[in-house]
Amino acid sequence: MLTPHSDTVPVFKLYGETRHWPTPDLLHCESIAERSRRHDWHIRAHRHADLLHILHIESGELTLEIEGNPQPIAGPALIVIPAMTIHGFRFSQSIQGHIVTLAKPLVETLSQRLGPASMGLGRPAFHELTREGDARRVAQLIAQLHDEYRYPAPGRDLLLNALLEALAIHLIRRTDTRRQVSAKAINPTGRGQAHLNNLLSLVEAQYREQPSVESLAAQLGLTSAHLNTLCRRLASRSALQILHERLLLEAKRELTYTSMTISQIADTLGFSEPAYFTRFFKRHTMLTPKAFRQRHLERRATGRQ
Repeated sequence: MLTPHSDTVPVFKLYGETRHWPTPDLLHCESIAERSRRHDWHIRAHRHADLLHILHIESGELTLEIEGNPQPIAGPALIVIPAMTIHGFRFSQSIQGHIVTLAKPLVETLSQRLGPASMGLGRPAFHELTREGDARRVAQLIAQLHDEYRYPAPGRDLLLNALLEALAIHLIRRTDTRRQVSAKAINPTGRGQAHLNNLLSLVEAQYREQPSVESLAAQLGLTSAHLNTLCRRLASRSALQILHERLLLEAKRELTYTSMTISQIADTLGFSEPAYFTRFFKRHTMLTPKAFRQRHLERRATGRQ
């Protein structure tokens, strides 16, 4: 059994995966079966440094492991898995539902909009949808969110944000009656995690300026060596990799959702020359920015994600 602070617990970018975040969005939505089938319906214990999961179980069963404690759950239900929570899933093959994953910047934006009530998203829990009409309303909301995510249309970002807020409100309304999914104390706010959270906030505020690791460490009152040790222990990557991943994500978003030129994107992301940006992007994606944009346009034209 893995302990809550075991160094052997992998850090996934998406459930079941250690590869790069697969989308230019701060949001990912897919059916549970779509990914779990690839892993024989079992996602081993792992954690995320900067991602929040919301699972909608429309029907079927699973065993959810939180911090080493397994717990059976049957749909219809909603499950919240905050960042840094060690968790794993074993799904029945009859499972029906979706998993919505939010990157930290989107979680922070959502929290700012919802205010203190958003604390309900900060601890792992599951909510049985037993009240009359609840299961139907949540299923309709998730289906709309999934369709809007998969099939972009004008006003996509606005509608996705509105749907996420509605989903968060459904969760918040159930906070007082939620069932905790683990009897063990979970402490995601230890000193090391607090430093990582502060680093992620600094990166979010400053990534376009491309600050040095030394500058980020100094703002946190740490040495760069100490900061990198924390990042590797808690996030399985260096502070520079965290900064580069945020730059890369923004580059993908701007290539996908704006008509800015490569030169303009390079400038907004703090690269002194477009050529430097192209080398950076190709090193991380194996594609030039132009090729990445063209591939997206072709996929959109053929209706593929």
